[in-house]
Amino acid sequence: MPANTLASLHIGETATIVSIHAEEALHQRLLALGFRTGKQIELIRKASFSGPLQVRIGTTDIMLRRTEAAKIKVSKP
Repeated sequence: MPANTLASLHIGETATIVSIHAEEALHQRLLALGFRTGKQIELIRKASFSGPLQVRIGTTDIMLRRTEAAKIKVSKP
């Protein structure tokens, strides 16, 4: 199954993180928030007008900019 980005998921979809292609500072921040290869992630909601995405990793909900979400490759089950 080809990898998509987190930004391309639809509300309610879950996927597995394949890789993170971000600059060092953002990469470290995402790691600190629990974004790790192999982790399951769910898209909870998308704000309108290109606003942020709300995602869930485990029991933690995180708001991400769409530009950041586009740097996270995921694969759907």
